[in-house]
Amino acid sequence: MRERTRLDEAITACRQIETSLAENAEMAELAEAEDDDDLLDQAEQALRELAEQAHERRIAALLSGEADGNDTYLEIHAGAGGTESQDWANMLLRMYTRWAESHGYKTELMEEIPGEEAGIKSATLQIKGENAFGWLKSESGVHRLVRISPFDSNARRHTSFASVGVYPVIDDTIEVEINDKDLRIDTYRSSGAGGQHVNTTDSAVRITHIPTGIVVQCQNERSQHKNRATAMKMLQSRLYEAELRAREEKAQASAAAKTDIGWGHQIRSYVLQPYQMVKDLRTGVESSQPDLVLNGGIDQFVAAALAAKIDGRGEAVEDLA
Repeated sequence: MRERTRLDEAITACRQIETSLAENAEMAELAEAEDDDDLLDQAEQALRELAEQAHERRIAALLSGEADGNDTYLEIHAGAGGTESQDWANMLLRMYTRWAESHGYKTELMEEIPGEEAGIKSATLQIKGENAFGWLKSESGVHRLVRISPFDSNARRHTSFASVGVYPVIDDTIEVEINDKDLRIDTYRSSGAGGQHVNTTDSAVRITHIPTGIVVQCQNERSQHKNRATAMKMLQSRLYEAELRAREEKAQASAAAKTDIGWGHQIRSYVLQPYQMVKDLRTGVESSQPDLVLNGGIDQFVAAALAAKIDGRGEAVEDLA
């Protein structure tokens, strides 16, 4: 049913674009024939908006991966730098939350470790909605912030780093086998504001997959049993994403557009001082409005990275920019 709904929406959108294109093209011809500048302006504006819609549908059509249509987990980890990096990690969490809300997605904070003074050390956000993983998968990597630190009494410029990891939520159509002997399961007390019983028992769960070293944790549920079940789903997603990445790197070993999303490899820089600019280092797409970007306006970066990753052609990036 979900696949049918997706196809119905795509077909309907395509037919609406075709109909609107014909109507507005006819209106433009009529306006030129009658020398009606106001009507011509309306038709041209409608055609520009139609071009944007067609562009969005073209990008959406690129989401053809096995798990692109699934919900997603988004993990954020502060880098070295203490309070400054932890505040930057919190800014990224807010950015992705607002992006999700602006696209009609639902969000749930699965786990959060607050910083000592401000910000967060790490957090895991689940984003629920059609194509959530497909849109955000290119956001995995290291994000760099340059600004005058609000925590520095000398008002010096600081550079901070935080890493983002994006993993699909595994549904019943995808099977991931995990051997119990490969797991180490630890329990601990939840952090945060909490509530009755939340911070008084060891309900939080941390699972380590020994062969790969992947660690997941969950503390948003009241019971240890529910947190363990959720953590196992998160581990399945991490292992599946690791397999997808291994396949992709193997298939694109000789591709010039290949990028490494490991720690220490920046994908985007956000500069607030001495000038204002956000630049994606993979595609070259830039924005001179960092405030807009940090409030969730990342669509141009997401679209360009997605097109470059799938098409593997530089001209695709230029078109999107």
